[in-house]
Amino acid sequence: MGLHTSGTVLAGTSPAAPAVSRGYAWVVFALSFGLLLSDYMSRQVLNAVFPLLKAEWLLSDARLGSLSGIVALMVGVLTFPLSLLADRWGRVRCLVIAATVWSLATLGCALSASYDQMFLGRLMVGVGEAAYGSVGIAVVLSVFPVGLRATLSGAFIGGGAFGSVLGVSIGGVVGQHLGWRWAFGVMGIFGLVLAALYGIVVTEKRLRSASRATHGGSAHAVRGTSAHATHGGSAERAPIRSLLPRLVSSVSVVCAYIGSGLQMFIAMALLAWMPTFLHRYYSMPTAKAGLVAGVFALITGVGMIGGGMVADRVSRRSGAAKWTVATACSLGSFVLLTAGFQLPTGAPQLVLIGAGALLSNATAGPAAAMVANLTPAAIAATAMATLTLANSLLGLAPGPAVTGALADHVGLLGALRAVPLVAVAAGVAFTIGKCFYEKDLRRLGMLSDVALRTPEPRS
Repeated sequence: MGLHTSGTVLAGTSPAAPAVSRGYAWVVFALSFGLLLSDYMSRQVLNAVFPLLKAEWLLSDARLGSLSGIVALMVGVLTFPLSLLADRWGRVRCLVIAATVWSLATLGCALSASYDQMFLGRLMVGVGEAAYGSVGIAVVLSVFPVGLRATLSGAFIGGGAFGSVLGVSIGGVVGQHLGWRWAFGVMGIFGLVLAALYGIVVTEKRLRSASRATHGGSAHAVRGTSAHATHGGSAERAPIRSLLPRLVSSVSVVCAYIGSGLQMFIAMALLAWMPTFLHRYYSMPTAKAGLVAGVFALITGVGMIGGGMVADRVSRRSGAAKWTVATACSLGSFVLLTAGFQLPTGAPQLVLIGAGALLSNATAGPAAAMVANLTPAAIAATAMATLTLANSLLGLAPGPAVTGALADHVGLLGALRAVPLVAVAAGVAFTIGKCFYEKDLRRLGMLSDVALRTPEPRS
């Protein structure tokens, strides 16, 4: 397979099969994916019981939004340092501790007697979940051949949406029939069981042997393939500290961070407030609102996977085409969501909102690919942590909270009509990134001029 911008060969990799059986590798994936589902189920179950909490504690929409936003804020703030800690102290150990923390914190939310206690519990949920995305995918990639990385990464990105579907749907049903406390309790128990199983089955020793087999022949594998590969060996040997400035050393990579984060603002606002929107404007009971909102979350997840697949296909001749896909998704979500929330309640409105949700976070795959292309492979996990930081601080944290604050002043429908405007700013960021992309690749020595012009031969 030839070298091109959409599939840049990373330094420090080789196609060698890891030193674990295929069966064990898929067990690691299944358990890691299960913890990812638990992560998002514990995070999003709150959204399904918003109406119940509002009625019991007489909370404003702004306070409800803050209970959702604090989790994303802690994820954003702590992802980077905790990812570095996991690389040094042991990824499996850190993952088990993290899952235990967010599960116990979720059980604590079930016992909360006031908004302040719930806020503290949600804060600790965020602390536990902070680095799971970046560290969890690093564990999975270490036990699979390099050729499966794109597929596995896409599955992990979409897995968050599927976990959100389960969290909102199961939380809504359990909340209506057993009360909101049991909704949190079920999620917490599920996480604790998975954390214990993960700690028993996945071990640091087996992961280290797999990593040595996967990366041991890196110098030979990448020698002479491209400018990126040519410089890759020195990059791999360079101290991590000297490579960290490359995380923000180009206009295009900064635009990828910003565009991804802003688009995440819209996706998270929809995810957090759809159950309440359906409850208020469609008079759906809590359980039904949670199930229907879960469908919208599932549509968002499908869009995330589909966006990455489309971007890979159209960028076979030019890696810069990924930026075009991201821009189109941003502006498409703006048009569809704006039109949808302007319509009166009914099936046409839900169809347009669903179409907008499909595109609302379809930029996640293209943005992650651009970040990977623009940063050294030696700090790939840290680059993903930086992207997570941008997503959290620009999107996941403020999305629910700002929407709730607006809803207190102009109503929830008015707030949801304003939210899609953020997609315009995201589209502008992606457009600027595309303008600088190829120039930044050349300047950083990430790709040769020949590779920029050469399409990938079909396998």
